[in-house]
Amino acid sequence: MKEYKLTDWLPTTKKEAELRGWNELDVIIFSGDAYVDHPSFGAAVIGRMLEAKGLKVAIIPQPNWRDDLRDFKKLGRPRLFFGVSAGCMDSMVNKYTANRRLRSEDAYTPDGRHDMRPEYPSIVYTQILKKLYPDVPVVLGGIEASLRRLTHYDYWEEKLRPSILVESGADLLIYGMGEKPITELSERLLEVEGEVHAGDLPHDIPQTAYLIPQKEVAALPENPNGQGDLTLYSHEECLKDKKKQAQNFRHIEEESNRYAAARILQQVGKQTVVTNPPYPPMTQGELDMSFDLPYTRLPHPKYKNKRIPAYEMIKFSVNIHRGCFGGCAFCTISAHQGKFIVSRSKESILKEVKAIAEMPDFKGYLSDLGGPSANMYQMGGKDTALCRRCKRPSCIHPKVCPNLNTDHQPLLEIYHAVDSLPGIKKSFIGSGVRYDLLLHQSKDAKTNQSTKEYTRELITRHVSGRLKVAPEHTSDKVLYLMRKPPFEQFYEFKRIFDKINKEAGLRQQIIPYFISSHPGCTEEDMAELAVITKKLDFHLEQVQDFTPTPMTVSTEAWYTGLHPYTLEPVFSAKTPREKLAQRMFFFWYKPEERKAIINELRKIGRNDLINKLYGKS
Repeated sequence: MKEYKLTDWLPTTKKEAELRGWNELDVIIFSGDAYVDHPSFGAAVIGRMLEAKGLKVAIIPQPNWRDDLRDFKKLGRPRLFFGVSAGCMDSMVNKYTANRRLRSEDAYTPDGRHDMRPEYPSIVYTQILKKLYPDVPVVLGGIEASLRRLTHYDYWEEKLRPSILVESGADLLIYGMGEKPITELSERLLEVEGEVHAGDLPHDIPQTAYLIPQKEVAALPENPNGQGDLTLYSHEECLKDKKKQAQNFRHIEEESNRYAAARILQQVGKQTVVTNPPYPPMTQGELDMSFDLPYTRLPHPKYKNKRIPAYEMIKFSVNIHRGCFGGCAFCTISAHQGKFIVSRSKESILKEVKAIAEMPDFKGYLSDLGGPSANMYQMGGKDTALCRRCKRPSCIHPKVCPNLNTDHQPLLEIYHAVDSLPGIKKSFIGSGVRYDLLLHQSKDAKTNQSTKEYTRELITRHVSGRLKVAPEHTSDKVLYLMRKPPFEQFYEFKRIFDKINKEAGLRQQIIPYFISSHPGCTEEDMAELAVITKKLDFHLEQVQDFTPTPMTVSTEAWYTGLHPYTLEPVFSAKTPREKLAQRMFFFWYKPEERKAIINELRKIGRNDLINKLYGKS
């Protein structure tokens, strides 16, 4: 194991900056998360990218916003800009459950403490910096800012909120994965002579959003990619008419999933939010560069003897690709990372695995070799010209696109290469497996053979006794709204899983994930889910209430009562009583739930299901 010095981390204090011989900083990043110098933690990635460009960068993790603000003052003014990120999660999702109760711990904070970040750090940190340093540019990034870049529904405040640019006062917002825009931004600002001010920020960088006075919209230059502008209904129109908010969202999602997108404009008050189209997907070389930066892969030494739950979860795992083409209606991955898969090279993956193998507490078992989905590595369109014209949010719903290459052979080769390394006893797959891809029959026989081999190898060599899959529901009506495959495919996959286990002499389990209270789901749907999962002999553990998070189809349907694509009415359970009435069906096997479930079944006229769950007694 390499011995690290304090200067191997990016500085977090003036003393640490001086140890590097730095008297002035180019960029100071404020983060709502603890500083873990690892490619899974956004502030570290952005900091290391800027460092690789020769910039002097510091990270101030979880600054105290309630005292005399010394954390915001201690490093002074940066030469280029302040960066602000709420962290790896939206702060409200991180802090509260679907029932708006405080979570048991904050996974990105030492020892899981709750009091180390405010609600909406993107807004709080930016407003403080703007008060202290009004002329220094503040650039927002991270998932909270990314998913709140336009008018959005906030479940915790129970209201429609404008772009986070408006409420925070930030000068520029970077959405999505930030390596390319932050690199271009820093290169452009280095050309500015003297002090950099907010007015020096360029407005033509892809994947950025900014505010301008409404009267300046007509003077905007043309969208350089030739796709023109798309003007949404204004924030004020959406406040008055939920249908307009639903219509807006369809356009936002479609443009987020296009190779070359329109520039999006939305008026809010006397200003307009301008959202530039995203960059084309990163190349493999660009992604490798991001992962190959000189991370220590460890929490900063200031956290010695403290446990950071999120780090403990991923310290022995390897992310092998970005993007997800599943397009699940309730998921924010495609909204933030996009649907196009960008895969790391075998060399880059093996380099990281070797680094993990040298860690003193590594016992030879990788906890995950995956990504947003377990089995999308190196998949994409066979004819990329078709992909460039496509704006479907999912490549596999309602059916697998005939242009999609579903070959699992490259992924098998990664598994084999990793497992052959010294010090690796076993690599487990902890990411969710898309069994619809494993069941898909391609027109190419070699692809089908690779999928068959992958399925067997996954089950016999890469499962730690329990394989996580996410059918999410049993009702095909609800599954369609979720953009998930019909439940019959789960039955089919379970038959294959059980057959392979029997042939291999293994006693492994499938652990299915389910969601209650999703838009379109009724108590009757949940009651039928209870009966079906009983027949399958499941006592469900991995379950959750639907949480409306910003920028998903499901959230917009939940808030507006309309499906954004069809504008047809969609029922959602909203009150605590309605949500509890659905959730309890997950736990039909618990004696304490039996009476309430029987009463509910009688109330909805499904006495037949009482017998199926509890017998005629």
